[in-house]
Amino acid sequence: MSHDSGWMAYRSLTRDPSVSDRKVNRALVRRIFGYAGKYRTLIIFFLITLVFVSLLSVAQPLMIPRLVDDGINKGNAQVVTVMALIIAVLAILDAALGLVSRWFSARIGEGLIYDLRTEVYDHVQRQSVAFFTRAQTGALISRLNSDVIGAQQAFTSTLGGVLGNLISLVIVLTAMFILSWQVTVVSLLLVPLFLFPARYMGRRLQSMTRESMGLNAAMSTQMTERFNVAGALLVKLFGRPEDEAAAFSGRAERVRDIGIRMAMANRWFFTALALVASLATAIVYGLGGNLVISGVLTLGTLLALVGLLAQLYGPLTALSNVRVDVMTALVSFERVFEVLDLLPMVQEAADARPLPSGPLSVEFEAVRFRYPGASEVSLASLEAVARDEAAVEISDVLTGISFVVPAGTMTALVGPSGAGKTTTTALLTRLYDVTDGCIRIGGMDIRDATLASLRDGVGVVTQDSHMFHDTIRANLLYARPDATEAELLEACASAQIGGLIDQLPEGLDTVVGDRGHRLSGGEKQRIALARLLLKGPRVVVLDEATAHLDSESEAAVQRALDTALEGRTSVVIAHRLSTVRRADQILVIESGAVAERGTHDELLARGGTYAELYRTQFSDDAFAGIDAD
Repeated sequence: MSHDSGWMAYRSLTRDPSVSDRKVNRALVRRIFGYAGKYRTLIIFFLITLVFVSLLSVAQPLMIPRLVDDGINKGNAQVVTVMALIIAVLAILDAALGLVSRWFSARIGEGLIYDLRTEVYDHVQRQSVAFFTRAQTGALISRLNSDVIGAQQAFTSTLGGVLGNLISLVIVLTAMFILSWQVTVVSLLLVPLFLFPARYMGRRLQSMTRESMGLNAAMSTQMTERFNVAGALLVKLFGRPEDEAAAFSGRAERVRDIGIRMAMANRWFFTALALVASLATAIVYGLGGNLVISGVLTLGTLLALVGLLAQLYGPLTALSNVRVDVMTALVSFERVFEVLDLLPMVQEAADARPLPSGPLSVEFEAVRFRYPGASEVSLASLEAVARDEAAVEISDVLTGISFVVPAGTMTALVGPSGAGKTTTTALLTRLYDVTDGCIRIGGMDIRDATLASLRDGVGVVTQDSHMFHDTIRANLLYARPDATEAELLEACASAQIGGLIDQLPEGLDTVVGDRGHRLSGGEKQRIALARLLLKGPRVVVLDEATAHLDSESEAAVQRALDTALEGRTSVVIAHRLSTVRRADQILVIESGAVAERGTHDELLARGGTYAELYRTQFSDDAFAGIDAD
């Protein structure tokens, strides 16, 4: 038996049996073939080459009777030479067609992987923030890797394997019956002797494969969580490296043990495969040899039968598990389509238009909001610790907020933690859509604006601005890819970070590290402000950028903020007294509503919630902070 046939049989038997009882969904199949439509010509040529490869693989053993009986046994050198040349030519053609078939298979498979991956990636990028707060990153990556690869195998390994094995089996059995029905029948009687042990071993391999995947996933999760900067820092700060090493050692030990068991099970499988093939060969030699002696068969025919026998059991085994193969491929497609069918909560209207030009005002009108439930934004299969939340009542976070920020003015939001300040700014940038009421920018409902114009018109800086693990230049150009060197340097100078960049050996090409951890907090915030200035938004949203900085860094960032806010409409979650005092309007957010509004002096004179916040969190220290939502 050939190694390729043995491997295909093994791969088939290690499929997850949970899919074998599923029924084919015709709508799913039609959708799949929709993706295959652009590769129709390639698929046709691929299938044609499979047919010829199968014919050529059988044609070579069929040349042996002529070579042996009419050439070698009769001492006819010409026949021997001609038949040897024919066999050589067939072998060359077989090899060439094999390469061509592999090219078609790779072109189709890699094309499908590209199509599905890019579509899934683009679709996931368009999901709302609520989706990413629930979906597990590893599960999403798995959809883009394992499931997409599993889906493309439907058109390469599965489709090609099924058709190739079917053609080979029909041709081999036909040829064997023509050469000797007696030997063929005896060969088929040995099939159960091979299939039953193979299926038993397959069930064991299935169980161990699932266990191995789970153990490897647990080990990978520990590495992923501990090897990022934040995880490594937590381990070091709490002094737990020995415990971490012990936990990892335990997981690695279980992976090692299951690996040994799987290696031995694999060896048992291939040994059994080779043993049955050897027994079958021995029986064919025994039965066929006696038939040759009795004159029923020729020696060449016997050798041809032995050659064909090597091509019989592999296709039989693979075809016996064809339903599992097909359903496994379909399940991969289902998992990919499951993500593609999840509609983003925030979508652009069909008749959306850009925000108006010029300075922009901001208006909240009776805005109510509740965070969406899991079923509205995500998939349980993307959450490792998903819970049934159907019975959980989700209350409103905002209960009817109304206010106006005139163009070019600053409005500060203050209030206790959890009051709804961050939620308010998230709605302004349309990370979520309001449950009721509306938000207008420049007099236009933001749901009627194009997402591109909204992203261009509104800029955001949070307390912990994210940086990609790339250069300072790349992180700045993310705001405006067409920015010139001079514009980059000007933005850095305005953000009070130009001097530092001039001192760096690599300048703008300095790598900031994972999440910007090679930079101090103040440096990272000033680069984030430079990125904002480069973008040039007309509305700025700040979750106060100086909340967790030392006084020197705060002073530098505050100067950068003065530049960033100049002439722009701004909504700021206030943590500093200086920010509160400079605001044209202060809104006190309490329990999801505007409890008070006015200037600093007006609210102090009123003696309400703001006055209390001022006494407890502002007045003692100008740099004291109020926790953000």
